Amino acid sequence: MEYTREQLLEAKRQIDSTLHKLRETVKTFEAKEDTLRYKSQITLAKRRVEAFTIANELIDRELDRL
Repeated sequence: MEYTREQLLEAKRQIDSTLHKLRETVKTFEAKEDTLRYKSQITLAKRRVEAFTIANELIDRELDRL
């Protein structure tokens, strides 16, 4: 599927925003006293950060090709 430059830039903007929020979420959970209680939420947030980082890199590659 083909995407316009504008669509890719907007997707990247949205991903950057989500990444920022997820990183802050991880910091918040890791700062809690009983981090074991939040282990699954921390793991999920970190996995999402990784997935969105990959998506961002793929969007960058696509933008470079345009």
